[in-house]
Amino acid sequence: MTDFMRDGLGVPKVVDRSTFHADLDALRVREKAHTREGDAIAAARRRLPMVEVDGATPLIGERGPVTLLDAFEGRRMLIAYYFMWHTGHPAPEQCEGCTWVTSQVCDQSYIHSRDVTFATFCQGPYEESARYRDFMGWEMPWYSAQDSLDTLLVGRRVGRMHIVCYLRQGSKVFETYWTTSRGVEAMDNSYRLLDLTVYGRQEMWEDSPTVWPQRFHGKQNFRTNGRPTAQWSRLKAGHSDDLGTGRR
Repeated sequence: MTDFMRDGLGVPKVVDRSTFHADLDALRVREKAHTREGDAIAAARRRLPMVEVDGATPLIGERGPVTLLDAFEGRRMLIAYYFMWHTGHPAPEQCEGCTWVTSQVCDQSYIHSRDVTFATFCQGPYEESARYRDFMGWEMPWYSAQDSLDTLLVGRRVGRMHIVCYLRQGSKVFETYWTTSRGVEAMDNSYRLLDLTVYGRQEMWEDSPTVWPQRFHGKQNFRTNGRPTAQWSRLKAGHSDDLGTGRR
């Protein structure tokens, strides 16, 4: 008896190669329609109007006070991820969702080649959040936007994860798009890959057959043994998670 039959997990029915390809071809029609609709939505997104934002809005960076305009690093566009933060809390208690998506952002060469900078705007203080960045091994530009959130996220709920896109024209800055909640999956590749597998994300909300594994729910989606999942490899490699808060 094979392992997947012994452990009680459901599996798709076994068919011959021609039947498999026939069903896959039928699904491919829907996949292509989905791709084309995504392209059409992206085209509409590019045609949205924009709103001016004060380029002098203050941030705190590695070298102290800077401005929103500085965060462009001379490029024409800026993608800012607004990282939720629990001030004074130790690393295991920081946002598991923000840790998940931020961990996916690695090489930025392709973004830079399109005249775009990616930066994290933490919603907490610089010093302890930058310690978290260093613990996690992230290399993107990191700023504290704590004192400017009401300006930068006007009309939105501070304390939620957000992606906000900006355009620079000379010294003027404009906001061109923003999204939150599942919209931040744009930063992720793990879930997109999992969606291609037979068991998907294995989360409770998914529409899967009744005997498919669905082990994850809520915060458990991004946590393992009480920590954001991505922290464990950093601890194993010997990196300190001390954020200087006096709590470990």
